[in-house]
Amino acid sequence: MIRAPLGRIVPNVSSRNQNAPCLPIRRSMASWPKVRPKRIRMITFDITGTLVSFRGSLEDHYLGAATKHGVRNVDSSNFGSAFERAYKETSKLYPCFGREDMTAKDWWRICVLKSFEYAGATMDDQTSEMVFQRIYSTFGSSNAYEIFPDALPFLKWAHRNGLVCGVLSNADERYGDSILPMLGLTHDELQFQCYSKDLGIEKPDARAFMAAMHTGESLLINSEEPLDPSNVFHIGNDFQKDFQGARRVGMHAALLDRYQETELASEWRRRGVPVFTDLLDVVEFIGRSDCVLG
Repeated sequence: MIRAPLGRIVPNVSSRNQNAPCLPIRRSMASWPKVRPKRIRMITFDITGTLVSFRGSLEDHYLGAATKHGVRNVDSSNFGSAFERAYKETSKLYPCFGREDMTAKDWWRICVLKSFEYAGATMDDQTSEMVFQRIYSTFGSSNAYEIFPDALPFLKWAHRNGLVCGVLSNADERYGDSILPMLGLTHDELQFQCYSKDLGIEKPDARAFMAAMHTGESLLINSEEPLDPSNVFHIGNDFQKDFQGARRVGMHAALLDRYQETELASEWRRRGVPVFTDLLDVVEFIGRSDCVLG
């Protein structure tokens, strides 16, 4: 497993969102009871591995940038683990991408340059900055991302049925500022967006889920009617961060197996998780639940 962009775990070409340390999970081996929703008014989404995938691999982008600037002394066979080490260290030193204490770009500069250092590269300051800028620019462009083909149809279905849709992600704000709009996911499609960088907390922390719920509550058609967590459906691709985090606050949740990780998906199902290969399967699941929408 490797991480991209600038830091998410991905199998080969694509990604499952794993870009922040987990809180201890007391119930990680437990099986959750299967509960069908009775009413859904809001849907929250993780981003990477749920709505969006990455193009290429971490080695392609990182080592390609280094080669462009003449850096040859990198242990390419060890780069994935070097990045993992750098990412974990940077996350521990500066949680939530530095919160309000630093910019996300400065956070990624530290992480990226540590990755090359741990992979054996030696670069002067000028070369280091040029390599970083190339990598950072790549992950602000369409060269590094693609939207899953079922994402927009699902969001259109949700809006037709009076559902408010939003993002809850352990990521920095660049997704909302540039990446998602570049892919056609604007505030018309995702009406609110909550990122750990802005919140200062990360999934599976219950406060992150409640913050997302309260952020979107005013956008409901009948906003004067209190929103209960049981009226929120969260969709992601990480058992601890997405499924357990949501269920612990009383929300409904499902996981997507976007990359045919058969053993992992089987384990999720064993633990009581509704698991689907795409968002259109979620529409069918909600339909079978015969729940009220909106």
